[in-house]
Amino acid sequence: MRPVFSELAGQQRVIDTLDREVDKGNPTHAWLFTGPPGSGRTTAARAFAAALQCGQDPAGCGQCKSCLQVLSGAHPDVAFVSTNKVAYQIEDVRQLITRAQERAGAGKWRIIIIEDADRMTERTTNVLLKAIEEPPERTLWFLCAPSPADVLVTIRSRCRAVNLAIPAVHEVAALLVRRDGLTEEQAQFAARVSQSHIGVARMLARDEQARSRRERLVTLPLRLNTLPQAMAAASEIVTLASDHAEATTGASLAERTAALRHANGLGEDETIPPGLRGAFKAIEEDAKRFARRATFDSLDRTLIDLTTFFRDVLTVQLGAHSELINEHRRDEIERYAASQSSEKSLHQIDAINATRRRLAANVTPLLALEALMSTLLQQPGRR
Repeated sequence: MRPVFSELAGQQRVIDTLDREVDKGNPTHAWLFTGPPGSGRTTAARAFAAALQCGQDPAGCGQCKSCLQVLSGAHPDVAFVSTNKVAYQIEDVRQLITRAQERAGAGKWRIIIIEDADRMTERTTNVLLKAIEEPPERTLWFLCAPSPADVLVTIRSRCRAVNLAIPAVHEVAALLVRRDGLTEEQAQFAARVSQSHIGVARMLARDEQARSRRERLVTLPLRLNTLPQAMAAASEIVTLASDHAEATTGASLAERTAALRHANGLGEDETIPPGLRGAFKAIEEDAKRFARRATFDSLDRTLIDLTTFFRDVLTVQLGAHSELINEHRRDEIERYAASQSSEKSLHQIDAINATRRRLAANVTPLLALEALMSTLLQQPGRR
């Protein structure tokens, strides 16, 4: 295996496919990398780009200047595109298409990697379509999305598909031990409770506060006995997500505002001239869109973690002899499982999934979470 692919845990089939394309030296002009969150679809696209730009023999050494530039996001001929907004704007894509027309300079290819391609509206995708159909010579497009169904059929029919699977827990754990220097115990725990989401596993292994937040959330059903407790829990979850988004957005807005002031020779407290107010206003609007997305992403991850509790409850109720996601909470989960029927556990899981869909449809977060917490109320002894 080429060193550049070493961080693709449990994706040997994908690695073999990309290896063959690197050896051929004439890859398909458009690729669609799909896989569940945390499977490594963007990592695969980035590693493939590095291997194609590598000047060593065999290519994909992971150590030369080209490889290191691509992997760090600093290669002049490899553009990494993501959005902090709810959806890509048409203007964003038009700028990409303009950039795609430029000839590769230092590298062999001009490569454009688009993360979260599923966040493109139909109108935006149609703007991109012609550029993918008729790309300039030696220009490659790599699109990343959760599944092929998340991308318009007109786009995916013109891309070569690379489908990544969820890696096994032991494969993610092995990567964390090898790459991040974790102990076997730390890596196994992080890989298991993250459900093999590599990025989340790494965060949980390194951040004690993140682990504490998750533990408080996962044990939340054990503390929901009254309606006031349910309402308070909903408010707490929304507040935590909003505070996290606001803290991130505030830092970003301050940095971008300071940079724009510096570029225009304005002091920290100097009044903004009328001709520049539009530029500063645009930064503020971007920050608001980013805050909405950050809040949604935080709430969605919260609900995914909450689902693991009820999945474990259902596993116990069905008598499955398998390791729980929250194995370290087995005693509490078994007691909870004995207090209600498996039908109710299924209903609770369905309620969480329905809430995720409501949040994606822009339902007010507090209302959605209050309705959910009411459904999750514990009723000891009732079956």
